[in-house]
Amino acid sequence: MFRHLSDTRRLWHAARVLARNDALFPKEYEALLPGWARLARRLLGSGRAKNEIAPPGVRLAHALESLGPAYIKLGQVLATRADIVGDEVAIALAQLQDRLPPFPMEQSRSVITHSLGRPVETVFSTLSEPIAAASIAQVHDGMTADDPPVRVAVKVLRPGIAAEFGKDLSAFASAARLAERFIPEAKRLRPIAMVDTLAVSVAIELDLRMEAAGASELEERTRNDPDFRVPHIDWSRTSEQVLTSEWIEGTPLRDRDALIAAGHDPKRIASLIVRNFLTQALRDGFFHADMHPGNLFVDSEGRLVAVDFGIMGRLDASMRRFMAETLAGFLARDYQRIAQIHYDVNFVPAHHPVETFAQALRAIGEPIFGRSAKDVSMARLLQQLFDTTHRFEMQAQPQLMLLQKTMVVVEGVARALDPDFDIWEASRPVVEKWMIERMGPEGRLRDAADGMSALGRAAQNLPQLIKNAEIISAMLADGGLRLHPESAMLIAEAQVERTRHVRIALWLSAGALGVLALAAMF
Repeated sequence: MFRHLSDTRRLWHAARVLARNDALFPKEYEALLPGWARLARRLLGSGRAKNEIAPPGVRLAHALESLGPAYIKLGQVLATRADIVGDEVAIALAQLQDRLPPFPMEQSRSVITHSLGRPVETVFSTLSEPIAAASIAQVHDGMTADDPPVRVAVKVLRPGIAAEFGKDLSAFASAARLAERFIPEAKRLRPIAMVDTLAVSVAIELDLRMEAAGASELEERTRNDPDFRVPHIDWSRTSEQVLTSEWIEGTPLRDRDALIAAGHDPKRIASLIVRNFLTQALRDGFFHADMHPGNLFVDSEGRLVAVDFGIMGRLDASMRRFMAETLAGFLARDYQRIAQIHYDVNFVPAHHPVETFAQALRAIGEPIFGRSAKDVSMARLLQQLFDTTHRFEMQAQPQLMLLQKTMVVVEGVARALDPDFDIWEASRPVVEKWMIERMGPEGRLRDAADGMSALGRAAQNLPQLIKNAEIISAMLADGGLRLHPESAMLIAEAQVERTRHVRIALWLSAGALGVLALAAMF
């Protein structure tokens, strides 16, 4: 009960803040709103925002930033769901700046001492004041206590952040459950799954060892890439609340003039960003999913250097093939092939004719040809593709949503460096290389070898499977299956817990129904 009241209070506060920023029921859509929504808009004080001139997406981004860390992360997830918030709002949310005031130096030193189990002085000979602060952590410039000392970047988790996130995530989950229960369209949009995705993402970000592992894996995968570099992790000075990595000397990507002054060609850097992102996604199925300008630098050798690995994306083999063939299909204007790959991965139900779906894809692709490069957005085209697939009953694919959100950011960064940047021509070599390597003879042989390996692993397990089957058959012949007493106890406890959750869910639903009934009376 107390959890429910806390969730309600937090959601009410968030609604008021969103309304004050005219981001809950934006004035641009007032004529389309039902009567109850227009009344709620007035009661909550919408339309008196200081940034009224800004577009709805920008106002929403400002409101989420003011609500704190969990809402910033929610905005980043919503940026991957243009099917919910719309294309323009998704693009605005993709630019969310995760910046907060730093916490005191004393607290930072205390976290380091407690987390590493050693006094700060024995770990770092020097530690600067915070040089950057975000919702989850802040970063210090430091020197190790080694001989000779090594310059490092020290990331420290914000004190109390886990508890704060837990409260807001609980409120999000309550709102998602009510939405799916009482709003029919919400079932297709899957807000519960979206909150679950957010919770998993936050859990990973709140353990800096996971971020360090992500950086380490990306470093390993890109070690031989000539134009991309990842800072090396200092594992001896890394823990759940502290991450220490190699210090990066480079020019920040957000300063185009500084890049030019340092002798770097913005057009070349723009191409590097897109090609490295696609290479990571297609070749490795593991990519940096937060490639905004604040996380990207160019070193003295002209290499692109990435930092902050709290949000990483993964694509399994089928999703990589889907992505590559989709892009290759648009490059070749082969809409029948694009349609077929959707059916091959069971994205579109078979009762929709593939020819009709191909026709819908042609309506997306043809308008982009013959237009100048600066007018053609790959991110927008992918979003139009996802919007079309929803009309053909395709459910949201979390892997692809994160990929598309990252594409929005990457494309924006590239266009800021080079307004005439042709993202299609930059992408073509990466896509074509992947197609040759994976779809050509060598790739098919490699796939066959992978299949034989999987068959071999299954064969290794066959004796145990046969033995298990014999045991089960004997138990059935001897009067039925018997569970170990500890297993039976665990199952009983799980059933009690599940029943308790069902009772709570029913109570909350009954309360929600009562509220809805009262609202209907008035």
